[in-house]
Amino acid sequence: MTFTLDTNILVYAVDVDIGDKHAIALDIVERAFDADGVLTLQCLGEFFHVATRKGRLDAKSAAILVKRFCAVFPVVDANVTTLDQAMDGVSRHGLAFWDAMLWATARDAGCRLILSEDFQDGQTLEGVTFLNPFAARNRVLVERALRPRRGSGVGV
Repeated sequence: MTFTLDTNILVYAVDVDIGDKHAIALDIVERAFDADGVLTLQCLGEFFHVATRKGRLDAKSAAILVKRFCAVFPVVDANVTTLDQAMDGVSRHGLAFWDAMLWATARDAGCRLILSEDFQDGQTLEGVTFLNPFAARNRVLVERALRPRRGSGVGV
């Protein structure tokens, strides 16, 4: 199942002060590139912004991480049609705009799942399900999404 990760997963993967979420997020990121995960350009930009705020990482270190993510994950981006679908998603589904952009970009890329703690857990919109990977009840579904693709074995 093709999926994408929301920004919070990437941020938690590098934030050692976040507790249990750090370990879970790091595991997800490390396994996602062998599974059927993609990252959105928006998520990478948001990661850089959040990671460099409040001294979490300096700009050079954050840029190195973004480049590493780009080297191991397929990166998908939005276009004018995606923008239109996101704006429509705001009015039809009540999503915040940047959440709608993530959803529309993921949907256009064929993702069936968005791993994030920021959406309504378990909600499905037009074939894309939002799943909180930190909720114990979702462990089996997260494991299923993170199954390695056949023939994978790429590493960071």
